[in-house]
Amino acid sequence: MTKPQRKSLVASFGLISAELGADQPPAAEQPAASAPAPAARVGAGVIGAAHRAIDDIRSERDRLKALVESGGLSVREIDTSLIDPSPYPDRLPDDDATSFEAFKRSIETDGQKVPIQVRKHPAAPGRYQVVYGHRRWQALAALGRPALAVEVEISDTDLILAQGIENASRQDLTWIERALFAARLDEAGIKPRDIKAALSIDDAEMARMRSVYRSIPIDVIEAIGRAPKVGRPRWVEFAKTLAEDATSLAAIKAALADNDGPDGSDQRFIRALQATKPAASPRREPTSIVAGNGAPLGAYVASAKEVRITADGVRGAEFLKFIQAELPALAERFARQRG
Repeated sequence: MTKPQRKSLVASFGLISAELGADQPPAAEQPAASAPAPAARVGAGVIGAAHRAIDDIRSERDRLKALVESGGLSVREIDTSLIDPSPYPDRLPDDDATSFEAFKRSIETDGQKVPIQVRKHPAAPGRYQVVYGHRRWQALAALGRPALAVEVEISDTDLILAQGIENASRQDLTWIERALFAARLDEAGIKPRDIKAALSIDDAEMARMRSVYRSIPIDVIEAIGRAPKVGRPRWVEFAKTLAEDATSLAAIKAALADNDGPDGSDQRFIRALQATKPAASPRREPTSIVAGNGAPLGAYVASAKEVRITADGVRGAEFLKFIQAELPALAERFARQRG
């Protein structure tokens, strides 16, 4: 059995990048031909070493790609049934399976162009966990084909940090998916400076993400889903509303359990947000006012704090003037009755 490659955090990141078609639509399955884009700069408050790490990761990715293409790195076939997903998922289920089906067809037609990266399962001998290449693994499993894979040794901490750095450059992840991944890093005990470096975010964005995933239960976020049309401001609004009124959580969960309406993730978010708002008071129907002979004078609508009277015709306008004139006497009569 070929000895697995031992790699640092930077080297372990290598093969699977967005430019290499890590988890992108069919065209991204082809090996990249152009030079990678300049490394994204990390926001304020993140240590300079993080900048260098991202540059190093991109350089190492290209070096390992060249090794794979030249046969200088050991790639072998592994039965997909022996492979499990990463313990730190970075995606929520997609509402539309069309792109995955197209991706699967491209692999069926052209074969697997880029190996996935796996590590030995830390708790299940003989099994593996995906480090990079989840969509390729899923597509190959659906096709009943083994996966071309490179085995690496990588710790949990290095795995989630490397995934985070990779996610920072991916365009298809929604804001809430990135925030949810930050939550998982936070839960795993990763230092805030490393989370910011991994996701290329600054202190302010980290605070916004925390305000969301600490106010909205994770199971609620997962029940809503990716919500690709819902940006950061509306998630922050949702979190603030829920933080101010935790009693609305039951209504939110009930709204998400209701499958009668549209069930896309954007629609589920709207249902959840609307569930935090107080129910509108039922519209009161006006009560008719008629004279002794049955002639209409108008109508009124009464609530706990007001009575609104509308006139009907000339007689109704005269009736309103009559009420105005009688108000002082009515007030005096009310005072006498109340003592």
